[in-house]
Amino acid sequence: MKTVNMQDGPMFSKGEKAVVVSCDMITAYGHGVDVCWDGIMSGRTAVADIDRFGTGAFQSGSAAIVNGLKYLGKDSLVLQMFKKIFDKHSEPAPKDSALVLASTKGEIDLLEKNLLSGEGDASESNLNNLLQKVEQLAGIKGGAMVVSAACASASAALARAAAMIRSGHKDCVLVAACDSVTEFVYSGFSSLMALDKFPARPFDRSRSGLSLGEAAGFVLLMSASRASKEGRQVLGEVRGWGLSDDANHMTGPSRTGDGLSLAITKALKSAGADEKDIGFISAHGTGTLYNDTMEIKSFKSVFKMNKKPVYSIKGGLGHTMGAAGLVEMIIALKALKEKTVPATVNFKTADDDSQGWASASQRPADENKCALLTNAGFSGINAALVLA
Repeated sequence: MKTVNMQDGPMFSKGEKAVVVSCDMITAYGHGVDVCWDGIMSGRTAVADIDRFGTGAFQSGSAAIVNGLKYLGKDSLVLQMFKKIFDKHSEPAPKDSALVLASTKGEIDLLEKNLLSGEGDASESNLNNLLQKVEQLAGIKGGAMVVSAACASASAALARAAAMIRSGHKDCVLVAACDSVTEFVYSGFSSLMALDKFPARPFDRSRSGLSLGEAAGFVLLMSASRASKEGRQVLGEVRGWGLSDDANHMTGPSRTGDGLSLAITKALKSAGADEKDIGFISAHGTGTLYNDTMEIKSFKSVFKMNKKPVYSIKGGLGHTMGAAGLVEMIIALKALKEKTVPATVNFKTADDDSQGWASASQRPADENKCALLTNAGFSGINAALVLA
């Protein structure tokens, strides 16, 4: 994807901390961090029957969608979400901020509209066009790039932004992420037989697939020194990150979990931490048989018998694809603040693998420890973040 002037600007001291100073998001629970947190903590799922397009030919008829969006209208679904977010923020980021945009399909509904009705220009669905739109909405001019790494897109983008800050290339980066539920996307997951007829049940013995969801949001990262200089409130820190690709299959993860284990190990090393420093794990937890099994295997590989509280939010707000890591990071930071590990929505009975790791109940979070966030995507890409 296009990269514009990402190395421009003054160099800053090496080893800068990358801290979170602002964030916002829209999910199927509604607009805002607290709305999403309350939905998850209530145990209520936002996955429901949809009428955005016909689902009779598909494996499922439900998803977690954002109310009030117009499908195949003037603006794409993701642009409508971004406009709602940025309308609430007069200055979401300093004008010299860089932008990293994460998405899998972006404005794919513009392509659908052209194919179905002949309206519009199919080429407008190119992610670079969305990049320019978000840059304009945010009012920033510090250079921009797209990171599209399947369902690990947002966590990979956050890792990229944190690396830019730690290395001194930038001292302020806006990370934006989005994806929407469209007929094209829905039919693709249905053809893979990946959808559950019921709301997804991550780590549950009866799980049989994922539920799609949509979201858009942003996280503003700054160097700790600039945040201090500007008197910014620090919401958390991206302390470490790791990426890997197990190259196992076009869509299926490695059965052994070795690829994700490597990403976690890299993240711990980047953070200067070890397994004892992790208090809980925000897992990818899609609800598919292979993903959840693979993740638990990787956790056991890294943490041995030292079981950590594990949860997934995808039973509540669905799998938001390229936006998943950003939404999950914001919720993990909220969990650290509230000293509470959320329960996994729709989780009832653990399978043999997740016994003692996943839970249907909320658990206390150790305020002196970090959170580990994991994501995995098609082609075998894995991402892990250590958050404090």
